[in-house]
Amino acid sequence: MEFTSLLAMLLVGAIAGWLSGKIMEGRGFGLFGNIVVGIVGAFLAGLIFPALGFAVGGGLLSSILFATAGAVILLFLIGLIRRG
Repeated sequence: MEFTSLLAMLLVGAIAGWLSGKIMEGRGFGLFGNIVVGIVGAFLAGLIFPALGFAVGGGLLSSILFATAGAVILLFLIGLIRRG
C-alpha cells in the first residue's frame, strides 16, 4: 500500500469518525477511536451498500459520505451492544 493511499484512508476515516461522533451525539470514542470507527465504517459501507444496490462512487466526498454512513451504523450497533 502506498503512503499516500494510507494517508488518504486515515484522513477519510478521521473525518468520517468525527462526523459520525457528531451525528450520534456522545457515542464517539475520542480522536483515535473515531479514526478507527471511521475506517471500519468505511469497510462496512463498502460491504453493505453495494449489496443493497447503492453504488459507492469515486472521489473524496463520496468516500467520506459512505464512510460516515458506515461509521454511524457501527456506532449504533456498538450502542446496542453496550446497553445489552
